[in-house]
Formats: sequence, structure tokens, C-alpha cells
Amino acid sequence: MGIRLRFIGCGDAFGSGGRFNTCFLVDDDHGRFLIDFGVTSLVALKKAGIDPNSIDAIFVTHLHGDHFGGLPFFLMDGGYCSRRKAPLTIAGPPGIKARLPILADALFPDSHTTEWRFDFELVEMAVGQVNEIAGRRVTPVEVDHPVGDTPPTALRIETSGKVLAYTGDTQWTDAILQASRDSDLFICECYYDDLRDNGKHMNWPTVSANMDRLATRRLVLTHMGPTMLAKVGGLGVEYAEDDKVIEL
Repeated sequence: MGIRLRFIGCGDAFGSGGRFNTCFLVDDDHGRFLIDFGVTSLVALKKAGIDPNSIDAIFVTHLHGDHFGGLPFFLMDGGYCSRRKAPLTIAGPPGIKARLPILADALFPDSHTTEWRFDFELVEMAVGQVNEIAGRRVTPVEVDHPVGDTPPTALRIETSGKVLAYTGDTQWTDAILQASRDSDLFICECYYDDLRDNGKHMNWPTVSANMDRLATRRLVLTHMGPTMLAKVGGLGVEYAEDDKVIEL
């Protein structure tokens, strides 16, 4: 048993460092799933040589464009280009059932009425509870990030005897400790290198000050802004790069 994670994209919303929007590919005993799918993620997936039809589920942390904005393109590709036949589950926070059709229609008018040739299920996950989805145990934990009337979440995913945790986008909140507890891998956003007014994103001084509280076996930083990217190589901490692979 074990999992293999590949960073298809680990960048911010603005392509800092030439990185693609957030999208993590995970291979486990059940198949293959993604965590988040930003606007650039279909391009990144194809650049990496990954067949979109091999994905059985996509788990979404929150409803910002750089984390879920690529979903209409993924669905359209499956329906019209790759002729997908395999079932697909997309699971996200409460509000995704209303927001995804609005997004799809903004990009491709009336596309929300499309009857896909493949079985498609859109799931709103219960926050603070274990959700059994596509063979995995997924626990969304509410964090602190401005997303309108839908909750931002960190995700704790239990699969193939391993625990994978990811902050999503958030400033520091002790809910992160709950999500990362006893995890094999904890992927932590760290946008800023200093303690500025940060728009509710994480910063390196706060992450480093809380290292001892994070009960994880492996910490990897992601979603870094320009100033953090300029310094992260000298901080002695592991960090994500597009196409980086981690095996657990």
C-alpha cells in the first residue's frame, strides 16, 4: 500500500515563478484523483502527459478560480474531445453545486445543461465530518480565507493506509492542526515570506513558529508568492515545484 503524489501545479493565482495553478495528482490503490483544479490545470495536466480520463475524482478545497476554475474545461474535454466513458466524481465544499454551473455558463453559455456521456456526480462534502467518496475518507476542515458565502477548507484524505493533508488557502488557524494531525504528508500554503497584512494567506514566520505543533511526518510548502519564491531555497524546508513527485 502507499500513494504517489505529483505536483501538476503548485503556483498562486498569478503564475508567480511561471508555475501552474494548484493541482495535485494522487495515485492510490483505488485509482487516481486530483486535489484542486485551477484555470490552468487542464493545460498543465496535458503538458505532464496525464490522460484526464484516468482521473476518477477531483477534491476541491475552496471556490476561487485558481483552485476550481478549470473544472468546466475538464468536463468539456471529457464530453467533446477525449470522449470520456469512465465515471467522474467532483467533490467540494457546500456551495459548489450552485457555483460550478454559474462558472460553466460564464465560460460556455448554457453548458450546465449538457448531458454528459459519462456518469458524473457533483458532491457537496460535509465540513468537519468524514466523507466516504470514491473509496477515500475525506475530511474537510473549515479554515480562514475570504471566499464569499462558501466555506474555505483544508482537506484531510485517508487512503491506501496513508494520511494526506493540505491547507488549501488560509491564514493561520488552529484548525490546521486538526487537519494535519498524524499525517504522512502535510502540504502547507505559504504565500508570504514576512508578517505583512497578508489577505488571509499563510506566511513563513508563522509556519516556522508553529512547526513543533504540526504533527506530520513530512511538510512541504506550496502556493508561494514572488518574495517567498525568492527566499525559499535558503530556508532549509521542503517545497513544491511543478512536476515534483512524492512517494509515501
